[in-house]
Amino acid sequence: METKDDTQNTEHVELEAIQDNEALESEIHKSEVMAEDEFIDDGDEDVAEVIDIGAGTQGINVKIITDLQRDIETLRRDKTEQEEQVLRVQAEMQNLRKRVNRDVENAHKYALEKFVLDLLPVVDSLERGIETVPEGDEAQKAAREGLILTLKMLSDSLHKFSVEVVDPTGMPFNPQYHEAITMIPQPDVAPNTVINTVQKGYLLSGRLVRPAMVVVAKGV
Repeated sequence: METKDDTQNTEHVELEAIQDNEALESEIHKSEVMAEDEFIDDGDEDVAEVIDIGAGTQGINVKIITDLQRDIETLRRDKTEQEEQVLRVQAEMQNLRKRVNRDVENAHKYALEKFVLDLLPVVDSLERGIETVPEGDEAQKAAREGLILTLKMLSDSLHKFSVEVVDPTGMPFNPQYHEAITMIPQPDVAPNTVINTVQKGYLLSGRLVRPAMVVVAKGV
């Protein structure tokens, strides 16, 4: 038969067992909570690693894009330089073509310059010959007419090849086409007026091949 003391002892043992069980459950709960915290921490670290990897990948993509943009700008710069070089070459070719065409044109125009210069003394001789033969001299009339006809034929041939006569008598003196051999006071003539042409000048296609030798009036 159980005594009162035995009952108390049994209750005390059961109470201690319950307390121990509660303490064990408390420790288990604490362990589970800590495990969950550790798992969460580990998960955060994994997420951080993923974020770091993503950030690194993004950095690599930005670098690639930057390099491509730099390459594109370089290519655009090279393209612009090449286009400018092509334009310069085209401009140089056009200028060269113009110079060549001008040289060819001038060669056609002025190829006879030396020949004309060689013919001009012949023209001068014919003109002087005509002046030396009196117009009313019947004995030399045929000779005079022959000289006049020869001079006309030669002058017509020169005119056909764009040779023009410069005879500035009575015109203002122009140093571009005239060469003054002397100046004479002429009170009734304006200063710098050509009063006599000693030797005619000539142009070939508008370009002077021989200036006119003239006498110029000067102020009194």
